[in-house]
Amino acid sequence: MSVEENTAAAAGSWTLGDRTVHRMGFGSMRLTVDPDRARAIRVLRRAVELGVNHIDTAAFYVSPGGPLGVGTGSPRYATDLIREALAPYPDDLVITTKVGPSFDAATRHRELTPAELRREVQENLRRLGRDHLDVVNLRIVRRPGRDSVAQRFAALADLRDAGLIRHLGLSNVRVDHLDEVRDIAPVVCVQNAYALDTNRWADELLRVCGERGIAFVPFFAIAGQGREAGAGDEHQDDAVRAVADAHGVSTHQIRLAWTLHQGPHVLAIPGTGDPEHLAQNVAAGALRLTARELARLG
Repeated sequence: MSVEENTAAAAGSWTLGDRTVHRMGFGSMRLTVDPDRARAIRVLRRAVELGVNHIDTAAFYVSPGGPLGVGTGSPRYATDLIREALAPYPDDLVITTKVGPSFDAATRHRELTPAELRREVQENLRRLGRDHLDVVNLRIVRRPGRDSVAQRFAALADLRDAGLIRHLGLSNVRVDHLDEVRDIAPVVCVQNAYALDTNRWADELLRVCGERGIAFVPFFAIAGQGREAGAGDEHQDDAVRAVADAHGVSTHQIRLAWTLHQGPHVLAIPGTGDPEHLAQNVAAGALRLTARELARLG
C-alpha cells in the first residue's frame, strides 16, 4: 500500500458548503472514556498527521467522571481534548459539532428550546476555543409521526446569519425533516446511525441526500447493532468475514469500505482511542470493493 493509500486522502473528498474534507474522518466520542488522557491527545494528533481533516464532536460528549466513567475524577469533554491536542487549528481542519437534546440526567432526551440551543452553541465555541463553528448539526430525538424541526433549525439559522456558525446540518432525521427546513437555510450534511446491517430504512434518506448534494455521515458504521464501543469480530457475519479474508484486512475495515462505497457523498467518522485501530480505519479508505463483493455484502 502506497503512502497516499495510508492517509485519509485515499478515501476521496467532499465539500461541506465551502469546506473540502476527506471522506475518511474521525469521531471523538470514544475519547472521553479512555483512561489515558495522553493517549487520547496522541490519537487526535495522529489522525491529523494521517490526513484527517474532518472531526466530529459535541459538547455533550463527556465522560460521567473519572476513567471509564467511574470514580470521582473530573468529567472529560471531547471538545476540550480536541482543543488541547490541535489548537491552533490547521487551516483545512473542519470540526463538526452537534446540539439539540438535553443529556442532563433529570431531563434526558428533552428537546432544547431555541434559547438553550444558543447557549449550547456558545458552550461549543468556548470549549473549542473558536469564534465560529464550522458545521453545527441539529440533533433531534426522532419520534413517530409529525415532529417538526423548523423552529429549532431556524434558531440555528439565525446564529449562522450572525456569523457564529458557518454551515448547518441535521442528525437523527428523516426525509420529511429535510423537506421541512429546505427554505430556512442550506443543509450541508445529515448524520444518522447507519451500517451495513443496521437502520437500512435510511437507504432512501441516503439516496435523497446524494440527489440534493448533501453529505450523508453515518455513525456506528463499524459495528452496527453492537455499537463501535464494544463489538468484535464475533458479531460479524460470514459474508463480511469472507470479503475481509480476501483482502487480508479486518472485518471493521470492510464495513468502513462498504460505507464509503454507498456514494461519493458518504463520509465516514469512525472513532477509536487506539492508535493502531486509527491507522487501520484510515487505511480502509483505500479499499476498493468489486461489484460482486458489494452484492455479497448486500
